[in-house]
Amino acid sequence: MTAETLLKVEGVETFYGNIRALAGVDVEVKKGEIVSLIGANGAGKSTLMMTICGSPQARTGKVLFDGQDITRMPTHHIARLRIAQSPEGRRIFPRMTVYENLQMGASLDNQKFFQEDVEKMFTLFPRLKERQFQRGGTLSGGEQQMLAIARALMARPKLLMLDEPSLGLAPLVSKQIFAAIKLLNEQQGLTVFLVEQNAFAALKLSHRAYVLVNGSITMSGSGAELLANPEVRAAYLEGGAH
Repeated sequence: MTAETLLKVEGVETFYGNIRALAGVDVEVKKGEIVSLIGANGAGKSTLMMTICGSPQARTGKVLFDGQDITRMPTHHIARLRIAQSPEGRRIFPRMTVYENLQMGASLDNQKFFQEDVEKMFTLFPRLKERQFQRGGTLSGGEQQMLAIARALMARPKLLMLDEPSLGLAPLVSKQIFAAIKLLNEQQGLTVFLVEQNAFAALKLSHRAYVLVNGSITMSGSGAELLANPEVRAAYLEGGAH
């Protein structure tokens, strides 16, 4: 039995003014998969993430989530469908404590699970438990990234979208972040759509992946297939494999 499709992007074009940032993009994420999107800086990876969340909206094409057309839906309505995003640059609330940041991420419908969910986050990222009463702005980059992911998970998402989770982090901290994503997927069946510049780590982690070049998908396949692909290796992996 094949897994159901959770997210489907069909022929999406997104513009900033007259500049076309996405040129007819097709992407599919099935329930329980980790799917990554790799590509150079400026290829349109973050734009695709933001288009899925409704800001900016696609000019043409469709975004379907769990069978529902969300292309023209406002961003706050999309969030209520249990799509959670951990954006590039983390964007935690620096003046709030770790605990308060987690409260901000919790969905209003799930208040009865709040304490249980906080404990799960502290198990996943023990460092956050140690820092729970510290302000977000005083955390290290790696701790802020853990907090950004934990805050997104507090919404109990059906789909977790991660934009550059390893950006600017030490290799050891990146490994911890990727290990946590793998654990969530394996233990809870969490569906993850990952935009990541560290192509080697992303492809190793992913069931399937897409390559985005200048706003267009140029290649797709399993993580293993793309890791072995000579073009992908030359463009994204040479000297970058660890």
